[in-house]
Amino acid sequence: MERYIRLRWVGLVFISIAVSLIIVDSTIVNVAIPAIVDDLGITSTEVQWVQEAYTLVFAALLLVFGSLADRFGRRRVMLIGVVIFAASSVLAASAPDGGMLILARLAQGVGGSMILPTTLSIINATFRGRERGIAFAVWGSTIGGMAALGPLLGGWLTTAFSWRWAFGINIPLGILIIIGVLLTVAESRSDRTSRIDVVGAVLSVVTMASLVFGLIEGRTYGWWLVDQRPQIGDWSWPFDLSPIPFAFALALVALAAFIAWGVRRERHGRSTLLALRLFSIPSFRNGNIAATVVSLGEFGVILALPLWLQFVLGFDALQTGLLLLALAGGSFVASGAAGAASGRIAPVWVVRAGLVAEVVGVAGVGFVIGPDASWLPLIPFLFVYGLGVGLATAQLTGVVLADVPVADSGAASGTQSTSRQLGAALGVAVLGTVLFTSTAGILASSLDARGVPDEQRDQIVSAVVDSAGAAIGGLQANPDTAAIADDAEAAFSDGTRFAAWTAAGFLALGLLSTISLGSGSGRTRESEGADEVEAHAEPDRS
Repeated sequence: MERYIRLRWVGLVFISIAVSLIIVDSTIVNVAIPAIVDDLGITSTEVQWVQEAYTLVFAALLLVFGSLADRFGRRRVMLIGVVIFAASSVLAASAPDGGMLILARLAQGVGGSMILPTTLSIINATFRGRERGIAFAVWGSTIGGMAALGPLLGGWLTTAFSWRWAFGINIPLGILIIIGVLLTVAESRSDRTSRIDVVGAVLSVVTMASLVFGLIEGRTYGWWLVDQRPQIGDWSWPFDLSPIPFAFALALVALAAFIAWGVRRERHGRSTLLALRLFSIPSFRNGNIAATVVSLGEFGVILALPLWLQFVLGFDALQTGLLLLALAGGSFVASGAAGAASGRIAPVWVVRAGLVAEVVGVAGVGFVIGPDASWLPLIPFLFVYGLGVGLATAQLTGVVLADVPVADSGAASGTQSTSRQLGAALGVAVLGTVLFTSTAGILASSLDARGVPDEQRDQIVSAVVDSAGAAIGGLQANPDTAAIADDAEAAFSDGTRFAAWTAAGFLALGLLSTISLGSGSGRTRESEGADEVEAHAEPDRS
């Protein structure tokens, strides 16, 4: 036990590497997507699903594994997650087509959902007082920094070797994490044991899956009336009404059922997947609302930017990663500032400062974007954006969990992580839809102005949008379609710009939502936290 106490800061390093594993993987894919499109020939819808398959499962299962970790051991669940994540990375690296890659990403989501909430609850159970605030700052800054460094690593691996190495890098990292955590991190669990809420878990998965399906597939099948009928084998969608309204209705019904089921179980003194009683804590309730909206704006724009840089400006994956390194610079600067501010400035003010920086950075990127844009003006805006991500991410976690009893840390961290991942999933779905839908509309209008026949226009628009922009290079190489390629570059640039401004709008909403957090939310409760660590989360001595 004393050995683990002495090594708790070393253990934090390996916990941070575990967080890096899942964050780097999700951001590496953004830079590698153009190479994957060229190699496997996946469509723009599959591009979104490569992102969403991971995020969707990740978000849907966070609550489940947060609760399981409290019961069966946080370190144990985290290590199982690392093994699953590494094994599924092998499948992703060897995927022969888009379908297999999406399946591998689904499996990675399972592993990631076991890792993220357990890292938070281990920190909450291991550190106390001001040390906890510093530990959360390190954890949050790791997310911000790795989200920025991921594209650089992915760009180098993709350019120098293959996009498949972007997934293969997870194997040695996974081995390092397993050895380090076993040597330096103590096992901990809650003394409250009860049955797992299986019904709640199923309802949460149905809610997330149907919502994200509707957001991504709406432009394919039609938002109201059917444009394209879904087919499974010989079966075809039989109604004139699109399946998308049914998906949204199912999400709404499942969400209502999830809440009603949870309230009913709590009234009978039974465990619930989501500890609804925690939402009576103002900092927890309001902080989760802010986290959802903020993540929606933060992560969605990272889908659009690498596609625009590579297919419009002609960057390769490594050049894209180098440019996005400005994000890392901002995040690393923010990590030092967040650590210095811990215990001195109310975390909510640090969060607000970070969100202001994010709004300025993302909106500025939107103003710079254009078919003939230079990369140089992007750097200061990306730096400011990274600065904001580092500040907001590090301290928002502390705000959300500050007043939560440590015995509920697994469920609470799972809830706040779910809020973030829900926002990230919605961000990729919504901003991806903004990007591709606006690109299609603008390009179609440009081709109409050129007098391009309707059938040829539709073919060109479909080629550009379905390839997520990869078809622009082919149009540019053909002298007969060079002018059309210029229209496609302008349309894709406008779509990327609109996606950036939409993200800035969501971040501004996130900033407004922090008003409800008050001026002192998130201050560390040293004495209470210490008592609860001793009472509920004492590491195993066995």
